[in-house]
Amino acid sequence: MGQENRGRCLCGTVSFVTRGPLREIIACHCSHCRRQTGLYDAATNVKVADLEVEGQDDLRWYRASDRARRGFCATCGSALFWQEDGADYVSILAGAFDQPSGLAVGYHIFCDDKADFYELPEDGRPRYPGSRGP
Repeated sequence: MGQENRGRCLCGTVSFVTRGPLREIIACHCSHCRRQTGLYDAATNVKVADLEVEGQDDLRWYRASDRARRGFCATCGSALFWQEDGADYVSILAGAFDQPSGLAVGYHIFCDDKADFYELPEDGRPRYPGSRGP
């Protein structure tokens, strides 16, 4: 079966299990992520086929841009997922995972769009002004 990780929203109405490897965490400082989470977004991802979600009736999707949607719990409002159109993977907010998660930040993106009320963490991780690359 391999690696398995579990997580949930704040109220527990929507929960999930991932099976298989998770990507390193990407910390995104763009205005969309900041407005959704209140600070910056820290997320990993997994193949859609390796994600099992319980509580689908309470999972809502918001069309966040012309290329992606964001999933959240309709009961407590917890931000949980981000999915680009047509992608075979889904990003999962790192804070939703049960601990210990074994996850670690790999790098920061959209650093030029960060809010003025905080400084970027001094974690030694690479920083990119926009997206990491092509």
